[in-house]
Order: sequence, then C-alpha cells, then structure tokens
Amino acid sequence: MRLSTKGQYAVRAMLVLAMREAEAPIALRQISELEDISAQYLEQIFVDLRKAKLVEGVRGASGGYRLARPAEQITAGDILRAVEGPIAPVECVLHGDEEACGRAHICITRELWKRLRDSMSAVLDTTTLADMAAGRLFTGETREV
Repeated sequence: MRLSTKGQYAVRAMLVLAMREAEAPIALRQISELEDISAQYLEQIFVDLRKAKLVEGVRGASGGYRLARPAEQITAGDILRAVEGPIAPVECVLHGDEEACGRAHICITRELWKRLRDSMSAVLDTTTLADMAAGRLFTGETREV
C-alpha cells in the first residue's frame, strides 16, 4: 500500500507552512523551490487544501499561503483526507458499512482490513503538523528547526 505523490507532497508543503507559521505568507513558487515540487502540481494540491479549509490564500505583493488554523490543530489525517479522500487499505472498509461488500457477513479478512484502517487513522489523526515541525514523532523529544 502506497500513498500517491499528491498525498506526500501535500504533507511536505503543509510542513513548510507550519515551520514558517510565524512568518509572512509563503508563495507557492517558494514552496516549490524548497521542496523540489512542480509549482503546477502544488497549485492542484492547494485547491484541495483550500477547499478543506486547511490553508488560506493572501493576495497582494507579499501574498502567498498560510495555515488556516494553528499547526497544533491540523493532523496528517486532515491533510491526506483533503487530497486523497478517505483512508482505507481496501474498498470494503472504506466507509465502514457492511453494504459496501456483499461478502462482508462471511469475509474472514474484513476484520484485518478494519484494524489496519483504524491503526492508520489513529497514527495519522494523532500526528499534528506541530509534532512534525518539532520532530516529536516517535521519541517525544523536541529538535531544533
């Protein structure tokens, strides 16, 4: 199972915004250069991030993008759902209802897929941009950024 580049790039771009949260808005061109991501691809990604109200655009000469709410309030799960859609390893547990698959009532592996979905969601929904920016992912320690 792999995330698309869209999901990976969205998290990276949002992390740039989080790490520069106290600064002026950042132009997509600058994020593109910092992260070596096509500016055109970032434009597509930011359409989804704006729709999800994760970022806001600022017009003008010193315009660009900034987080729509504090980095402590935006999770990796929020970002990935905005650009990728629901998080699920297989179609039959995508929405959580048994009607998505005619075999749900007899499927032996469905519980495995549900547990995997729930574990992935738990990690993504408890990891904030602030955690990533401070380097607190696994150690609980903070690093200089």
